[in-house]
Amino acid sequence: MLNVYLSGEIHTDWREQITEGAQGLDIVFSGPVTDHAASDDCGVAILGAEADKFWHDHKGAQINAIRTRKGIADADVVVVRFGDKYKQWNAAFDAGYAAALGKSLIILHGADHAHALKEVDAAALAVASDPAQVVDILRYVLTAKLP
Repeated sequence: MLNVYLSGEIHTDWREQITEGAQGLDIVFSGPVTDHAASDDCGVAILGAEADKFWHDHKGAQINAIRTRKGIADADVVVVRFGDKYKQWNAAFDAGYAAALGKSLIILHGADHAHALKEVDAAALAVASDPAQVVDILRYVLTAKLP
């Protein structure tokens, strides 16, 4: 069985494309909380309100980091998607964290991000431009079969 952590942007259906495409393969998928409001507000919802937005965000980031660190640590493969919306500094951090742990890293982004992500791409074992390519990589890793 392969444990795959899906990190990165939350505004498109790339996760669903990968999980649906990988049906029938012996893979367990995990990832961050993709409900943006829940992710942003988990700290204050659990630990109490903050008047300062910095501390509001800080509490949420720390609680989300518990899930992220566990997911990446347990993963055999980490897929990090960089999308067109927002800067996604958290995705870059996740990629660096996974690389530092020696995880097999697949980066997923369009051609428009190639220059900005050249160092992240250099740390990856594969750089894909489409979720279907990620599925093909995972299938090959598990079965040695080409698309």
